[in-house]
Amino acid sequence: MNPSYQFPYPTPRLPVFGRNVVATSHAMAAQAGLLMLQRGGSAVDAALAGAAMMTLVEPVSNGLGSDLFAMVWDGKQLQGLNASGQAPQAWTPDYFTQRYGNDCATPPVRGVDSVTVPGMVGGWVALHQRHGRLPLADVLEPAAELAEKGYAVPVVVQQKWAAAVPLLQQQPGFAEVFMPHGRAPEVGEHFAMPAAARTLRAIGKSQGQAFYQGELAEALTGFVQQHGGALSMADMQAYQPEWVTPIATPYRDYTVHEMPPNGQGIAALMALGMVQHFDLASMAPDDTLAHHIQIEAMKLAFADVYRHVADPHAMALSTEQLLDPDYLAQRARLIDLKKAQVMGAGDGGRGGTIYLCAADANGMMVSLIQSNYMGFGSGVVEPSTGISLHNRGHAFAVSAHSANASNRVAPGKRPFHTIIPGFLSRQGEPVMAFGVMGANMQPQGHLQTLVRMLDHGQNVQTACDAPRWRFYEGKVLNLEGTMAPQLAQGLMAMGHEVSVIQDSYQDFGAGQFIWRQPDFAQRGYVAASDPRRDGAAAAWM
Repeated sequence: MNPSYQFPYPTPRLPVFGRNVVATSHAMAAQAGLLMLQRGGSAVDAALAGAAMMTLVEPVSNGLGSDLFAMVWDGKQLQGLNASGQAPQAWTPDYFTQRYGNDCATPPVRGVDSVTVPGMVGGWVALHQRHGRLPLADVLEPAAELAEKGYAVPVVVQQKWAAAVPLLQQQPGFAEVFMPHGRAPEVGEHFAMPAAARTLRAIGKSQGQAFYQGELAEALTGFVQQHGGALSMADMQAYQPEWVTPIATPYRDYTVHEMPPNGQGIAALMALGMVQHFDLASMAPDDTLAHHIQIEAMKLAFADVYRHVADPHAMALSTEQLLDPDYLAQRARLIDLKKAQVMGAGDGGRGGTIYLCAADANGMMVSLIQSNYMGFGSGVVEPSTGISLHNRGHAFAVSAHSANASNRVAPGKRPFHTIIPGFLSRQGEPVMAFGVMGANMQPQGHLQTLVRMLDHGQNVQTACDAPRWRFYEGKVLNLEGTMAPQLAQGLMAMGHEVSVIQDSYQDFGAGQFIWRQPDFAQRGYVAASDPRRDGAAAAWM
């Protein structure tokens, strides 16, 4: 592939080239990662330093009580890590119906009864034990120093922070930690989390033991139970992340890799498996028909994913069945090239997530995503540790009559997850670590950016900058405000129910991309960071 380096879409950024690269949604996180590479660390050390920093500088999207998924190319093979947490042992359907009534469909959106075991820290430790070169305490120290000293709140994060305050200010610990002056910080205002500094150092010193078996776990579970939740020390002590084999599908001359269920990465693979039956390369990148085909394929993929995907031990259909080429060809034939259709997909919700990637001169590449789910997650924050807890438990179903009964809550079960790191290879060799944040936008972002690169030859930054669409349900389609008017009009003429949305952060995701160049030994990588957030791609020789 020889991409064009023309930039037809408005952007404040250009691609970055180097042999050691980090791309994150905050410049200080990218710098923390580069610091690890300069000290002789691996791409995993760089990714973890950036990930720890992101819990501080983008707290609306992730925190020390998040979940995590990652893929690592270690120089020989691609490995996946599922560090999502399980339901507390006390969680049964009866637990929720007794508390919230017989018509309770899901666990609550916020509060202590939306909290499953936080898996991210366990994921950090597992990644470091297998692929880290520097001491974990050293890797986490830049974030600990920033938490102690504080930083100036960036523009995009501040907007989401302020929007979350009316929703979450009554949740336990939220105002104490995230409203230091009785409100959200202003843009450029100083914000510090000294409690998080102590927590990061305790994690580093103990190799994560303090978080799951020691004083941090005791503080966390005690706080949750004090406010009526079920998370226990036994739940924390039993937690282990799981190394898994990524799932994949061929697309054009490449192979696209995603994490297996309980995540929704399979939706991107299914859509790509349908789209490959159409000659998108013969169409212009912003051609109405090219986008219509992708939208309809995405609808079909979501229809199956929302019906079948859950903790893999509970799924009635296997990933192999859902990715069967004959089945996807059959699904592709349902796409009407002249009009939009209702395919029955549901609303995946809106989310708060960070994605980052890192790559080093030795060829290691990391695709990592961590999330509190919805903005600030559960809203519950243990103030003495600075641990803000996700609300992934809300993704469970409670009723046996749910559209996806496989995702019904049960003790020790993982809920359906939206966060998905991506990876691209060609003929068994690594090509790109990539991801797009934003709840059900994530597989849609994977599809749109890959089509732009692999069918239309756009470079990573251009594919990242390009205006996006987002499907929700029925024929409802949101378009980014920068979308070409003729494309919007063309989609409306085909029956799509179009709304133009200006809020790119929530509605159209944000991505990071690191592409390994063919003459890697000489030119290394090219990296991009999404202008929809406060981020940066940074490189070192």
